[in-house]
Amino acid sequence: MADKSLKLAKPAPTPAADRGAGQETVYRILLAISFVHLFNDSIQAVIPAIFPILKENLLLTFTQIGWISFAINFTSSIIQPVIGYAADRKPRPILLPLGMCCTLAGVGILAYAGSYILVLFAVILIGLGSATFHPEGMRVAHMAAGMRKGLSQSIFQVGGNAGQSLAPLLTRFIFVPLGQSGAFYFTFIAAAGVAVQSYVARWYRSMLDAGYTFTKRAKGRLLDPARRRSIRHATLVLVLLVFVRSWYGAAISSYYAFYLMDAYRIGLDDAQIYIFLFLAAGAVGTFFGGPLADRFGRRNLIMLSMVGTAPIALLLPYVSLFWAGVLLTIGGFILLSSFSVTVVYAQMLHPGNIGTVSGLITGFAFGMGGVGALALGNLGDAWGIGNVMIAASFLPLLGLFSFLLPKDRVIEQWSKE
Repeated sequence: MADKSLKLAKPAPTPAADRGAGQETVYRILLAISFVHLFNDSIQAVIPAIFPILKENLLLTFTQIGWISFAINFTSSIIQPVIGYAADRKPRPILLPLGMCCTLAGVGILAYAGSYILVLFAVILIGLGSATFHPEGMRVAHMAAGMRKGLSQSIFQVGGNAGQSLAPLLTRFIFVPLGQSGAFYFTFIAAAGVAVQSYVARWYRSMLDAGYTFTKRAKGRLLDPARRRSIRHATLVLVLLVFVRSWYGAAISSYYAFYLMDAYRIGLDDAQIYIFLFLAAGAVGTFFGGPLADRFGRRNLIMLSMVGTAPIALLLPYVSLFWAGVLLTIGGFILLSSFSVTVVYAQMLHPGNIGTVSGLITGFAFGMGGVGALALGNLGDAWGIGNVMIAASFLPLLGLFSFLLPKDRVIEQWSKE
């Protein structure tokens, strides 16, 4: 009887915390959620990939293209933090397959949308699906990570960035020969995503039923006003860096193909290869960023990523076509090497709030990318796309603010006090 009473007296969070800290890395779940991230973001990549086709079919301006990009990204950025906040309080595994169903409907409509308004509606549905996936997907990756948080985030995020890198290839091999209706084939990818998400959701539910919870910072540790201010300032700097990375990424992925066609007189299919070099190198950088950050420090890698991109960006508008390919490859690797690391660093600042952090960092990245695409589209109509790319090359200089981030050991000390 005494033994039974002792068992009942244990606080509920303790076994969950111990289990989360000591469990082995579940690679089958990490790979599954990474593949779904690839499915999700490759479908999102359909949107910028189809821009040149939509511009020709529907006689759109750069500003209208900017509004399409804004619609999907801003939808995601508004809904994603709300879902993330709610998921931190009550996880909902069922949202994983439901979000992909929303994406499936959106891409099906996009394939045959004959008007600008219908295109906007389709991309909003895709944005809602993405907003639903990311916070819960981030929590699954954290849950399956065991002690290897940096590696798990790299595996999870590389799927998304690999999917985004497919956009120029989609344009070259699908949308140029097939036109807008080529988007229909991505309904099969979305359907596969629904199946995989259903499998992941069942594992997620079983872990929750077994008592898994996400360890949070004790409430008393955040009562110090000076500490709260330090965490708030660090979070704001991190958000600024995401803002810079997203705007510059939007400049390259959405408009650099138009710049290449105008400045170098090459065709759309050839221009897409250069965008692919940037995005594919970014996917590789995302994968290696986590292990490198575990070795050299997360703050150090964020600083190198942001500051190291600046000289490459400044040179890019003035080099030959060959060197443009070289600089795009190097710049993509360096810039996006901090993609997963930024998320882990934010989780260190706000332990336990995995969904909220996903909404703030990943969701904000999508949202700011959409705002950036809209602003750059308006400027492209007013100034010309060449001047816009020159102006965008100065954005990475704002990465110097990364020097204001607290060192890793300082944040680790905060969590112990």
